[in-house]
Amino acid sequence: MSGKPRLTYLNGRGRMESIRWLLAAAGVEFEEIFLETREQYEKIIKDGSLMFQQVPLVEIDGMKMVQTRAILSYIAGKYNLYGKDLKERALIDMYVEGITDLMQMILMFPFSPPEAKEKNLDSIKERATNRYFPVFEKVLKQHGQDFLVGNKFSWADVQLIEAILAVEEKVPAVLSGFPQLQVFKIRMSNMPTIKKFLQPGSPRKPPPDEHYVETVLKIFRK
Repeated sequence: MSGKPRLTYLNGRGRMESIRWLLAAAGVEFEEIFLETREQYEKIIKDGSLMFQQVPLVEIDGMKMVQTRAILSYIAGKYNLYGKDLKERALIDMYVEGITDLMQMILMFPFSPPEAKEKNLDSIKERATNRYFPVFEKVLKQHGQDFLVGNKFSWADVQLIEAILAVEEKVPAVLSGFPQLQVFKIRMSNMPTIKKFLQPGSPRKPPPDEHYVETVLKIFRK
């Protein structure tokens, strides 16, 4: 092995994308193994690599890590993106959990039946503009700093820029009423490691298409 973290998942966003984002933001190169068949998935279960028979799987520092939240927490701690003390970590956790709730809606959107797509899209827009983005707009305005917690780049900032860009793909004008977040988006997008991740040819995955949805259903539904 090269010593780089090795990620096992499908060739698409899903629950691995936030992990890709965090590693990339930390400037860490990684390798990927893409599952394409149910047989591949069953093999890594039989090999004992998946504690709960679920991916994402990240092999890092001699560990085979599963459960998205545990993986993200480890990476954030390892690369000094998790605050300076327990209070900052608690804030980061709260922000991340909130963003994850919003991202869960986006994660499930491609699997919506056609007749529910418009309603689900309206729900994403409503939650983003009325529940989640106002929180971060207020935080940035009140403390007047570049980053969400402790005036230092953290996991929470990475999660937020990922969410902003994901929502904008579906609701392009979603930030029109959030001037602080507009500035935040530009600032984060120009950070060298993030800017690199946003370039064509990076490990960042495109929005899910029909092929991705079909592959997910083929592998994970018996």
